Amino acid sequence: MSFRDFLTDRIGFIVIYGFNVILIAAVVQLDLLGKNVSLDGSNIAYMALLSTAGLASFLVLDYMRQRGYFQGLQMLKQSGLNGGKPEAMEGVISLPAGITREQRIAVELLLELYGAYTDRLEKHRIAQDQHQTFVRLWVHQMKTPVSVIGLLTEQPHGAANEASRRPVGAVLESIQEENDKLRQGLDMMLHTARLEKFEADLRTQKVDLLQAVRQVINEHKKACIRYRIYPKLIASHEACYIDTDDKWLGIILHQIVSNAIKYSKSKHDGSKSLIITVTKDGSGCHAVFQDEGIGIAEQDLPRVFDPFFTGENGRLVAESTGMGLFVAKEACRRLGHRLEIESKLGEGTTVRLHFPRSGALHEGLLPLK
Repeated sequence: MSFRDFLTDRIGFIVIYGFNVILIAAVVQLDLLGKNVSLDGSNIAYMALLSTAGLASFLVLDYMRQRGYFQGLQMLKQSGLNGGKPEAMEGVISLPAGITREQRIAVELLLELYGAYTDRLEKHRIAQDQHQTFVRLWVHQMKTPVSVIGLLTEQPHGAANEASRRPVGAVLESIQEENDKLRQGLDMMLHTARLEKFEADLRTQKVDLLQAVRQVINEHKKACIRYRIYPKLIASHEACYIDTDDKWLGIILHQIVSNAIKYSKSKHDGSKSLIITVTKDGSGCHAVFQDEGIGIAEQDLPRVFDPFFTGENGRLVAESTGMGLFVAKEACRRLGHRLEIESKLGEGTTVRLHFPRSGALHEGLLPLK
């Protein structure tokens, strides 16, 4: 800010000051006239000169005192607008603290806004990095079933008496299995994208938890038969109604059951069980999923809900993406449900879902963000 701009901003103060000097001179003159005495022109000029000199000295000193602050603002403006670089926002940190109270408040406000801006930018960067990582991982995973389907469709059909041929039924079953992997991968991509606009896609209502569990089990019936996994549903009541979003509840249950199947089929020791227990008490409804799969290593348990984390199981099961439990945990957190997991390597995994009593969803218990 130039000195001229500084004076322009204070033009009102200068006018009022000049008016007060004239007013004082007029009052003195009137008082002296009552005593048959008056001020001559030289006295009035001397008073005006002294007042003007005092005012000018004050304005110059005040401008010199605040010039560093004005220069800092000017540099920040030029680097931000003319340069057009986001990193120019970092210049806020180097702003002088300010001289007047108004300036100090303005600097504090700018620093708070800069902190909020950097926090939001960092969250956006992390989300963008996660999205790009997931897309690369997803594309890599989808290439495998596509390649397998291509190989299966290229081989000759016919009787199974030649080593190079497989029965048509076995080929179709393999294609169906790879197609299921493609479908699950596409669903995971959609679910991850919907998390960014979770509130816009939310519709809560009363849902029968037992019915939802039965529906998910039926959807995985073929996979259970294929891998000799026998689901068993145990319920303490005929129905258990919860306040939730039926679509997101289906996604959560689907992820839990598909994980149980995925990590149980790798355990080649005959048939396996998947026991699902649904209970209800004064605090709400509870669903417990117990499988007899390969389990999770103890050191991996604290990180199973982290995005892209696959741990030891990722080396054993090729289709592990590390995003399924992350999506389920995020959906549960935003819906006000609680998802817990415990496991023992080589013995199986237990997943617990806790749903608050009916009505809690509408009482502000949901940490939506």
